[in-house]
Amino acid sequence: MSIWRVPVDLLARSRFIVSPMTDTVAALRALHHPARPWQHAWRQPHLGAYRQMLARRATLRAVLAAAFQPRWTADFLTLAPATAAPDFAEELAVVAERGDDQIRADLRATRPGPLPEILSADGLTAEVVFLLDWVWGHTVRPEWPNRRRRLQADIVARTARLSAEGWAGVLAGFNPGMRWLGDGCLRVNDYPAAPLPLDRAEELVFVPAHCVRGWVLWDQPTRFGMVYPATGILAETTPPVPEGLDRLIGANRAAILVRLTSPLSTSQLASVTGLSLGSVGDHLRVLLDSGLVTKRRSGREVLYWQTSRGATLCGPATGE
Repeated sequence: MSIWRVPVDLLARSRFIVSPMTDTVAALRALHHPARPWQHAWRQPHLGAYRQMLARRATLRAVLAAAFQPRWTADFLTLAPATAAPDFAEELAVVAERGDDQIRADLRATRPGPLPEILSADGLTAEVVFLLDWVWGHTVRPEWPNRRRRLQADIVARTARLSAEGWAGVLAGFNPGMRWLGDGCLRVNDYPAAPLPLDRAEELVFVPAHCVRGWVLWDQPTRFGMVYPATGILAETTPPVPEGLDRLIGANRAAILVRLTSPLSTSQLASVTGLSLGSVGDHLRVLLDSGLVTKRRSGREVLYWQTSRGATLCGPATGE
């Protein structure tokens, strides 16, 4: 298994970050190899344009065949964010700084053995930059406000868990293979690898994404991170309302309350319930006054989620 040896001061200054590039790579993975029904549903409107784009770019088809392997992804797709609040252009510029030779080295590390001849030509970095920019512009950027709100909501939920359970509890909730082992050892996955000391690392970040399974980020030797699946990703399903709850507090309030197992904003609730913003706000005030939900500001958004009382009222199907 892969273990990072994390100095205490590095863990103490670690933080959560929303990364547009990481979500773009997650979208690329879903386009390239969807693993869950919600990914199939999400990619369907984009699939025709994506396939047409790839049909005209043989180099990119070869890049993708080499970059995504069952256990590893090429490093140019898994660079840790360099700033606390990166935008896509900043993160794309970091990829663009990697020359063709570095891109080829990243691909060889992912897929040992000789690369296809087409990948030996000049302009490989430009092709990778084009691919990422295309995926961002055609699939992620139009959804980015909603995606960002979901990612921010997840971070609020994780930081609340941090205060209750500490880092060991938070890390255990990221990915199945990720665990805090104690004595400064963080298991990042169950793949065989020698322990990696992070003594020279300047940053350790945790990045939620719209993905099925997370992955490691790094820009060795100074920046490291972990991507993990965000709560409430992409597919919005309607949770069941416990029998009698709608008669007790009203159908619309019950519909709102059962959705708040993870933090959501007023605009998100309006979108998924079909209610107006004013109506959602009125119902939230009643739920707040009754102690069934709580709230916290995250950036420009105010996020709401169930209290323990609200979770108990909703029953084990929706509460924790």
